[in-house]
Amino acid sequence: MRSDLERLGRNEWWLWTSALAVTLLSGTAFLLSFFRSLFLHHDHFFEIRSDQARWATLSLLLVFNVWLLFRQWSFRRERRQLAERDAAVQSAVAEVQDFASMDPVTGLYTRTSVERWLGKAVARARRQNVPLSLVALHLDDFGQLSARYGRAAGDQILTEFAYRLRKAIRGSDFGVRLESGDFLLVLPECSLREAKTVSDRLGSVEMRVSGEDVDLTYSVGWIDYKQGEVPSDLMRRAGEMLLLYKKAS
Repeated sequence: MRSDLERLGRNEWWLWTSALAVTLLSGTAFLLSFFRSLFLHHDHFFEIRSDQARWATLSLLLVFNVWLLFRQWSFRRERRQLAERDAAVQSAVAEVQDFASMDPVTGLYTRTSVERWLGKAVARARRQNVPLSLVALHLDDFGQLSARYGRAAGDQILTEFAYRLRKAIRGSDFGVRLESGDFLLVLPECSLREAKTVSDRLGSVEMRVSGEDVDLTYSVGWIDYKQGEVPSDLMRRAGEMLLLYKKAS
């Protein structure tokens, strides 16, 4: 892409250099045709060739300008094609990055990718002076349930809980699986009171695991963004809250 743009820039530079040279030479020739004293046998020249020379010069300028317009159009088309190709490449890279940043079990963002998105949310809250809240959730009995029913059942529990989280949040919100049974919801333009309303939508979580009915219990806490904080500050506060829940459970 860079080499194509450099080549296109060189071609455009040569085009405008040629246009300047042709214009200067043609203009000079056109003006000189009016000064008969500069030519040998000028009486014969002006009687027969002066009008032809002027028309030839104007015709040359006309043909060159048509060619110049065509080259400009071709350069614009090539730049548009390069821009479209660049957009396609960027879109493909974004898709790969998004796929790589997703947790394969829950389909939520991972801890390693959340700070990039959280940084955008923090910047928007700071710039527009709007609230930003986080909801930290911990599955209290996840370790015991996984040990009792096996890893496949543990993945089933995580998948179901993530599905409930996605149903509870808005399109502008996003969920994160931090580790094991720890989750985080990032809620832009959402106050603490509204964040509690979102978490209340979860309600009780009941599911069937290995032929048995299981009630999932979880602990939930709320964090609001404070002016001057950076994403790592919010993640630290969420981590401290989840650590307390782990000790309590």
